[in-house]
Amino acid sequence: MRLLISDFLEESIFKPVKSCLRRIVYRLRYPGDIAIGARCKISSRATLRIYGGGSIRVGRGARIWDYAMIMSYGGRVQIGDDCSINPFCALYGHGGLTIGNGVRIASHTVIVPANHTFADLETPIWRQPETRLGVEIGDDVWIAAGCRILDGVKIGRGCVIGAGAVVTKSLPEYSIAVGVPARVIGSRKEKSGSIT
Repeated sequence: MRLLISDFLEESIFKPVKSCLRRIVYRLRYPGDIAIGARCKISSRATLRIYGGGSIRVGRGARIWDYAMIMSYGGRVQIGDDCSINPFCALYGHGGLTIGNGVRIASHTVIVPANHTFADLETPIWRQPETRLGVEIGDDVWIAAGCRILDGVKIGRGCVIGAGAVVTKSLPEYSIAVGVPARVIGSRKEKSGSIT
């Protein structure tokens, strides 16, 4: 009986208060155009920062772990509900980054929705314009450890991307992709199980 009463109190009184306090702390910790949904847990060692304008939106129930970095660089970062951004990931906004719901991004993944141009041999690369096409990631995608996702890529719903892959081209829904550059080796509609 005691357990039921404490569970009721936790659910009915303390949990909403705790959630509200957490959102206030996030608002103070992350100034600028950053919105964080309810039930999120963001490590105090993670970085969310607005550089050069832009915005960051984190959906409900998302988890952002130690030393993950999410930075706008003048663009918009939109992270869906119930996503997981694991340690040492770097997600940039430049040309726009949209991540669907339920996406899992493993450690050391880098997503950059921008690229340097280098056609002019007389001008240093850092002074040449960038492309900013953006990156879109659909719902229920698993991006394994150490992946690189580059500008202009669209990853369809339900894709699985193997560890260390460099994604330079868009992937259709439910693709299984591996390698450098990433290539589709199958479809989740045909296979189930783990990547070997």
